Amino acid sequence: MDSLQEFDSTSIALPLTSTTGNTTATVASSSPISSTSNLSRYENQKRRDWNTFGQYLRNHRPPLSLSRCSGAHVLEFLRYLDQFGKTKVHTQLCPFFGHPNPPAPCPCPLRQAWGSLDALIGRLRAAFEEHGGKPENNPFGARAVRLYLREVRDSQSKARGISYEKKKRKRPPHQQQQNPALVMAPPPASATTDTSDDHE
Repeated sequence: MDSLQEFDSTSIALPLTSTTGNTTATVASSSPISSTSNLSRYENQKRRDWNTFGQYLRNHRPPLSLSRCSGAHVLEFLRYLDQFGKTKVHTQLCPFFGHPNPPAPCPCPLRQAWGSLDALIGRLRAAFEEHGGKPENNPFGARAVRLYLREVRDSQSKARGISYEKKKRKRPPHQQQQNPALVMAPPPASATTDTSDDHE
């Protein structure tokens, strides 16, 4: 648990710089991509994300081991990624705040989209446990990380005028077809017997 496994390449071409800004390292490896060609797209993405986070820990000053990584370090990593974001997040002073389709450019900052961060944390959380980490010690599942993602979701939703609410699942068609049949069911045989008794 004290060392991170090296993978093929990073999901994002990030020039991972140490927190002191003195060194710069490239995450991409020279390993052939064919080594992971048999894996699913999700698995490849998860391996690249894991490699990216491992490189970030090694470039950290002082360097961090995975076993000593906490939710606070995960938040530091997420904030670090914001400088490479491509999603425009309007400030409250911007005239386009809450506008989903701004008619003109503005100087508001670019950030990592909430959906990207949420998916990233999901993959890293799974990778942590696949590499021997215990669920109760998973820094990617820390409460602080969940609260941070919720805050990013809510703030970006307001700033961009976009709703992140999950859509309600529709009922399967076969269930909808069964209900009318129950309503149109013929009366039971006992009802016919009762009617005949009234005439006697």
